[in-house]
Amino acid sequence: MAFSKENRQGTIYGIIFVAIFAAAATSIAQISFVKSLGISPLVIGIVLGIFYANTLHNHIPSAWGTGITFSGKKILRFAIVFYGFRITFQQIMDVGLSGFTVSLIMLSTTFLLGTYLGVKAFKMDRDTSMLTAAGASVCGAAAVLATEPVLKAEGYKTAVAVSMVVLFGTISMFLYPVLYASIIEPATGFLHMTPEQFGIYTGGTIHEVAQVVAVPASVPGAPEVMANSAVIVKMTRVIMIAPMLIILGIYLSMQAKKTGKAGDKLQLVIPWFAVYFIGMAGFNSLDLVPHAIVGTINQIDTFLLTMAMTALGMGTIFSKFKGLGLAPLYTAGVMFAWLVVGGFVVTKFVTGAL
Repeated sequence: MAFSKENRQGTIYGIIFVAIFAAAATSIAQISFVKSLGISPLVIGIVLGIFYANTLHNHIPSAWGTGITFSGKKILRFAIVFYGFRITFQQIMDVGLSGFTVSLIMLSTTFLLGTYLGVKAFKMDRDTSMLTAAGASVCGAAAVLATEPVLKAEGYKTAVAVSMVVLFGTISMFLYPVLYASIIEPATGFLHMTPEQFGIYTGGTIHEVAQVVAVPASVPGAPEVMANSAVIVKMTRVIMIAPMLIILGIYLSMQAKKTGKAGDKLQLVIPWFAVYFIGMAGFNSLDLVPHAIVGTINQIDTFLLTMAMTALGMGTIFSKFKGLGLAPLYTAGVMFAWLVVGGFVVTKFVTGAL
């Protein structure tokens, strides 16, 4: 136990150690240049954690490991629950049926495509495939973090998935404004999108929330409706992580029953933190808490998520990546192509532009 008498001191020191790294990641994310790129402190945290894991980890007391593990597991679940304070059911309703439909189609198809290709075509293990698919289909690094405890995956696999989110999410952030300025906006035929449609397209296909926010801000003269549509559709995808994880938990339980020994009792894997996440979003929808307090909660929650990412990075040693090869890159690349091209077609179809 992390806080048993013999482990308590090491756990506390380990948590403080992770918090110091998370504070550094938060400070770096506030630098103007870094902020302009839309790189979240979560991503910086895992980079710092990976740097530590492959340089200094042998110089830190091993007793602190329980605190690092606690940060990557327990604090993670707590932070995911309070992520619900970023969403209201009213926001989802405001974007309408079209935004919800685009979110649902892109989430489900991208997750299934990424999982299938990762396992069948590129011969990755199931956990890495699903984590990579979750990051691309839902909400980037936060989705990878939320899926990891359901799969009970090793930390380095989570880091692989997050690295794919960073790579292709960053490419999206630069690609989409160029597409809109040079192809989509000036066209009058099939390629043309209204600002609202482009916002739905952006929110339904780009990985990270911060990256979604950055795209409309990078389009000169972009109307407010573009940014609003993008954020609301993105947050719709975020809230879908809860039912996705519940379905995934049921699926894993069914698979365990099929492959288990005769007489084994089926244990349903329900990620209760995902259920609590929905409940927190519902509570937030009642608007009972002052906005200033909600803002503070979200800031604290971002820091806790950064701690979790940092802790996962601290468990990532490059030697463990041997054997994976380029499979994660290929899998994430195909999903990226589907999000960009398939997401465009789906958005045009759902919004009645085809």
